[in-house]
Amino acid sequence: MKRILIIEDEESIAELERDYLEINGFYVEIESRGDSGIKRALHGDYDLVILDIMLPGMNGFEVCRLLRTKKDIPVLLVSAKKEDIDKIRGLGLGADDYITKPFSPGELVARVKAHLSRYERLTESAEPKRDDLKIRGLVIDTNARRVYVNGKEVTFTAKEYALLFFLASNPDRVFSKDELFEKVWGLDSMGDLATLTVHIRKIREKIETDPANPQYIKTIWGVGYRFES
Repeated sequence: MKRILIIEDEESIAELERDYLEINGFYVEIESRGDSGIKRALHGDYDLVILDIMLPGMNGFEVCRLLRTKKDIPVLLVSAKKEDIDKIRGLGLGADDYITKPFSPGELVARVKAHLSRYERLTESAEPKRDDLKIRGLVIDTNARRVYVNGKEVTFTAKEYALLFFLASNPDRVFSKDELFEKVWGLDSMGDLATLTVHIRKIREKIETDPANPQYIKTIWGVGYRFES
């Protein structure tokens, strides 16, 4: 049974989320403070964290940042704040998704299932052997799931690696934002495309000599992105 931690200070919302997730077969625990929530998240064996932004003790952004230093599990940010800057900040700290209140419990369950399913496929240990992908100074070790830039290893989250690997495996082909979101996140039309934009930016910061003038991942304005072979 998959274990989910909800860090949410509004008791009614946390209990509603828990009830719907438990009905769908998940084991759920709740924390109401950011400081106690990060301790439980770091020391517990959870498969996914649902994290509110406005929390007592420590806000959700800081919880997400600290969690990402130790664990690479799906993190879904939940907030009543609709501003893009908050989404960009949260996603930039390593969150996998950003859900704006109010939302339907059914949507939350669907997103949780999609992220868990996608994460399992990304971390599947029994994947077939492949040759390394080598593109100029970039090397993707597909068996060890490691990335090297000019001989130096660079750390990627599971979603960043999946997005980079998909693009690099399909060079010189233009993918729309919708296509990439569906291929990597598996959420189809539910996806917030700001999530994709932030992940592309984070990847560029890690692999490009000049992220403002990318040589690997090109933006095709009005269409999407293309990986240059």
